[in-house]
Amino acid sequence: MPKEYKTIEEVAGPLMLVRDVENVSFDELGEILLADGQKRRCRVLEIDGTNALVQLFENSAGINLSNSKVRFLGKSMQLGVSKDMLSRVFDGLGRPIDGRTEILPEKRMDINGLPINPVARNYPQEFIQTGISAIDGLNTLVRGQKLPIFSASGLPHAKLAAQIARQAKVRGTAEPFAVVFAAVGITFEESQFFVESFKETGAIDRSVMFLNLANDPAIERIATPKMALTAAEYLAFDCDMHVLVIITDITNYADALREVSAARREVPGRRGYPGYMYTDLASIYERAGRQRDKTGSITLIPILTMPEDDKTHPIPDLTGYITEGQIILSRELFRKSITPPIDVLPSLSRLKDKGIGAGKTREDHSDTMNQLFSAYARGKEAKELMTILGEAALTDVDRLYAKFADEFEKKYVSQGYENNRNIEETLDIGWELLSILPRNELKRIYDKYLDKYYKKSEG
Repeated sequence: MPKEYKTIEEVAGPLMLVRDVENVSFDELGEILLADGQKRRCRVLEIDGTNALVQLFENSAGINLSNSKVRFLGKSMQLGVSKDMLSRVFDGLGRPIDGRTEILPEKRMDINGLPINPVARNYPQEFIQTGISAIDGLNTLVRGQKLPIFSASGLPHAKLAAQIARQAKVRGTAEPFAVVFAAVGITFEESQFFVESFKETGAIDRSVMFLNLANDPAIERIATPKMALTAAEYLAFDCDMHVLVIITDITNYADALREVSAARREVPGRRGYPGYMYTDLASIYERAGRQRDKTGSITLIPILTMPEDDKTHPIPDLTGYITEGQIILSRELFRKSITPPIDVLPSLSRLKDKGIGAGKTREDHSDTMNQLFSAYARGKEAKELMTILGEAALTDVDRLYAKFADEFEKKYVSQGYENNRNIEETLDIGWELLSILPRNELKRIYDKYLDKYYKKSEG
């Protein structure tokens, strides 16, 4: 029986100080026993000699220092995992909230996990089809990659996240594919949207959902991404599944880190966030990837809202250093009713070249991708000139590029949230748009592909 301590010295917000403890370790779970028989859970944040600083999972209201007791359980936070997790909905601490029974775990795993050793990693290279042209065609996602989505307040990242979760698949293989979806600090309405969206389309059958609401404690917000990645590690490396992990919103996670750091009176870093935020985010992101001698893989799409639309804010800034690219949503495109409003020019997938080409997508993919980027960039420049100097100042070719930019946004980028395009459809739409331009302008595509695809589009 664990020893009980009546030595609670102080409670300050989500933190509590317990004196004269023995053999208690960092990250150990504890229980607070209140005088009226209630139990509340806590976790050890810091050990200083015989003093333990613990963080409460629930609020501190009603804790009487003289009548309450604490006992430490000798284990860190764990998640009971099993294949039965698929099609289930859990809260941020891994407790079922879908009205069904508790799962019978095959094993219990420490939620802190470990980043994958770089020496044990396999290079990400298999194409994942999301059904979204702006991602599949221009910023391709590959298996084992970490590709964040940078959004902003008011932009439809929730709809995009749900669309990717519903549509994503690994082509050309019968290997099992699963989605682990973690929502961090969202509203009740958003959580209902995700659950209903998954149920309507049947995506719930291959998904595990963790939902942490905005009114849940900060400690739960910090645990939710780790719960999701622990479930993903089990499905990927124990059950040989390909797992796509989507976490929204990382900004809420970082704000919870800042809240706890402030309560601990730590020295703040940039914008009040703790100095160890880079390390903390890396410990989450680096759990994704492919391992040698393992069939399964974890592909991670973290979604974050940039405060004040600022790409240099610490959260997107640090995330960009750790991950392999970014998909950026544009407020300007959103105002034009482009859905999803993905701004393809500043977006980047650093591994896109590894997942495209003959045998993966199609032999013309790389060339058409480069040509579309080039033509869209020149078309936007032509439109800016048109705004300043008027259409009469443009050459005939510049007018064609301006037309191309408009058509590209309407037909290629804007496809709605229900349209699931395969990669062949995406590439064919690209050729259709390139046929707006004269053949001699398409300098980034080999003649053999122009002969095969350009004439067909032109005709």
